[in-house]
Amino acid sequence: MGAGELLLVGLVLALGLCGVLVPGVPGSWLVWAGVLWWALYDPRPLAWAVLVGSSVVLLLTQAVRWILPPRRLRASGATPRMGVYAGAGALLGFVLLPVVGAIPGFMAGIYLHESRRLGRRAEAVAALRTTMDAGGSGVLAELFGCLLVTAGWLAAVASGR
Repeated sequence: MGAGELLLVGLVLALGLCGVLVPGVPGSWLVWAGVLWWALYDPRPLAWAVLVGSSVVLLLTQAVRWILPPRRLRASGATPRMGVYAGAGALLGFVLLPVVGAIPGFMAGIYLHESRRLGRRAEAVAALRTTMDAGGSGVLAELFGCLLVTAGWLAAVASGR
């Protein structure tokens, strides 16, 4: 697989990560489809192992999302800008504190947005709780799974085996 094709697969994965934050967009399916595309055109054992691992992670993510409350983020006052803050915080946390940093990063992004919007700490904490109860935890679970899959794909591509 050439550099241009890898770049396109990376773009599909990035769109999938962004799609997790947008209601109605099949973010995890886009991430999985990107890994599938890569594995079909790069038939090495490592590519197939990443595809199988990605499938397992994303299926577990969907099972966790089923257990958690459904998305009712709009009713809780969540805005698209809040999704950008939460997604950026999760990505930054995932990179700075590998893997586990996505969870506090996601919540810090929501808190930062709410504290800028509301101005007071107590109100921002209450808004964070409301958002997480209204479906933010499900979005976090799906985003975390997609970040794991993307990191696995990047590691496999970087290893070059």
